[in-house]
Amino acid sequence: MNIKNLIRLVLFIVSFLPLTVFAADVQPISHPSIGHIQLSKLELRRIFSKRVTTWPNGQPIVVFVLESSHPLHQRFSKETLKIFPYQLDRIWQKITYSGIGTAPTVVKDYPTLLKEVASTPGAISYGENIEQEGGLHVIKITD
Repeated sequence: MNIKNLIRLVLFIVSFLPLTVFAADVQPISHPSIGHIQLSKLELRRIFSKRVTTWPNGQPIVVFVLESSHPLHQRFSKETLKIFPYQLDRIWQKITYSGIGTAPTVVKDYPTLLKEVASTPGAISYGENIEQEGGLHVIKITD
């Protein structure tokens, strides 16, 4: 077996491994004004689909997301919210066009996302391997 065939075989085998082996954990994050909270996946889905718009203390929820085509957004939608990104897009379009609400704020890149959440009271979003520092809180997910 020559080296080219060996490389092809390794790439073929690796292509069948789950992506989670290589990917970092995607975690919901919030502005420190929210405090340390726990939310179920259903509660997160209701927040990100804009069905819930205020925190229990009455503070408005400000949702920040990356573009639907961004891999991090797709992983968070599928793995955490258990909903496809295109389904979220449809929900956001429906509430926007019907006039009953607004879509989340879409930011251009991941560093901007973290910066916006850290500087916006009531903000929620998602991130990878976030530490409990730097102006962000990781939201614990309960089932």
